Amino acid sequence: MIIFASSYCKQKIMATITLKYDARSPLVKKTLDYILSVGFSEVKPPKTGLQEAFDDIENGRVTRIYTPKNWKGGKS
Repeated sequence: MIIFASSYCKQKIMATITLKYDARSPLVKKTLDYILSVGFSEVKPPKTGLQEAFDDIENGRVTRIYTPKNWKGGKS
């Protein structure tokens, strides 16, 4: 899901468009690239804390996960 916001006019008229599409389609990718090149900007919705935690795990920034059963008072 991508949300586009346009402030193309001097009057600061803003519109938000939410799209659902097949990201594997080359025609859709070219169309979105064209829309972004015309002056629209891509606004991504903010991530929740849980999404950020999963991203940290996937990117290797978290090496140990503590649960209440294996937590030793902050000792590594």
